[in-house]
Amino acid sequence: MHNKADTLILFGATGDLSQRMLLPSLCALDADGLLSDELHIVGTARSELSDSEFRNFAREAVEKHLPAHRRGGMADFLNRLTYSQLDVTTPEGYADLAGKVGKDRQVAIFLSTAPSLFQPTVKGMADHGLADANSRICLEKPLGVDLESSCAINDAVAAAFSEERIFRIDHYLGKETVQNLIALRFANILFEPLWNAQHIDHVQITVAETVGLESRVDFYDDTGALRDMVQNHMLQLLALVAMEPPSSFDAGSVRDEKVKVLRALRAVETNESVTGQYRGGASDGVIVPGYDEELGSDSNTETFVALKTHIDNWRWQGVPFYLRTGKRLPERVTEIVVQFACVPHSIFPGARLMPNKLVIGIQPEENISLSLMAKVPGIEHEGMTLREVPLDIAMPDAFTGKHKRIAYERLLLDLINGDQTLFVRRDEVEAQWKWVDNIRANWEADGKAPKPYSAGSWGPSSAIALAERDGVSWHE
Repeated sequence: MHNKADTLILFGATGDLSQRMLLPSLCALDADGLLSDELHIVGTARSELSDSEFRNFAREAVEKHLPAHRRGGMADFLNRLTYSQLDVTTPEGYADLAGKVGKDRQVAIFLSTAPSLFQPTVKGMADHGLADANSRICLEKPLGVDLESSCAINDAVAAAFSEERIFRIDHYLGKETVQNLIALRFANILFEPLWNAQHIDHVQITVAETVGLESRVDFYDDTGALRDMVQNHMLQLLALVAMEPPSSFDAGSVRDEKVKVLRALRAVETNESVTGQYRGGASDGVIVPGYDEELGSDSNTETFVALKTHIDNWRWQGVPFYLRTGKRLPERVTEIVVQFACVPHSIFPGARLMPNKLVIGIQPEENISLSLMAKVPGIEHEGMTLREVPLDIAMPDAFTGKHKRIAYERLLLDLINGDQTLFVRRDEVEAQWKWVDNIRANWEADGKAPKPYSAGSWGPSSAIALAERDGVSWHE
């Protein structure tokens, strides 16, 4: 655990992420009294701005992206902000930045720039005393496009920062329901005895988007769904579902257990993966173009992936994990579905017993639902008529008076406080890339091309077959 930072440096402070997430999150934390009075926030980017102009920029971003009731005394937040112009590829601006920060400060650095700029940025900070033992750094994804490039990025950062001072962000880990998954498993005796291959039939993880390329044309075509979603967000969710109980809720214990899961992932065979690319269709009631039309050229980049994998350890042996993600799907939803095994023997003649199912909704709504079999009220029928009924916990209803936070609020606060528990360690990243690289290598070896699917559908029909040949239906 590090000391609390008294200076936060935001690289890329005028960029899209800063406007939508970082500045609004920091303002909300300030309004809730969660930032110390001593915290000084320095924004830096290539734009030529004065302190006053940067504060006006921040005010406009906060007013656009943060509800009015969460802003509090925004003037107090804006007064924390100063600005230092900097081209990270040239050494000239780092001295000015170091002067803005001052001497003997506890510094947290948020690096929201292209990965190609990580190495010169880290070198510039190291050369000007901003990467000493009193500083820590947070890296925004993507951290490479494969294992080799990821290692190169990590090596560049490790040249100036030790591992305990590197915070690799995955914003999904800042979501309340993702953290609630940890509480659900390890704070309730009800689930943990059943959380194994003897009682669980299969697990599904879905991350579905209704949007297309939007403003990410060049990035997405070089990346694809497997690298963009599976390698980071989905594998982190899988690791939290499948990990063994950590000895305590601290960074080392939690991440030790996650990396064991990632290393135990079985390699995906070619017939256990489906790739797709959307064509024109209807999305949210609007006619939308296909991927190649949006891109303006032909492409073999996948916009949809469905995978079946296993975890080769005692707890999960024989339990399939189905992963599915894509763009231009019928609804925006991120959820984890844990389907339990059927009862071994039914005492209800003629009744169709459905297995219990735990659904953990992450977005757009945060909720937990457990389906149970129950008797239908009435005496009209002989015997007992049964029906599946849900027990729903809507998080906003369960915790009235608590407002919904931006995921970055928790992660920025943890960065400032020096808590790495919800950040990703290097060995996790590299285990994820090793598994994903194997899938891509198999696709290339087999000449596997994405199958077309209509915008507004749930992907290629072969994705449905991937699950149904095992007697499993995707949860929709």
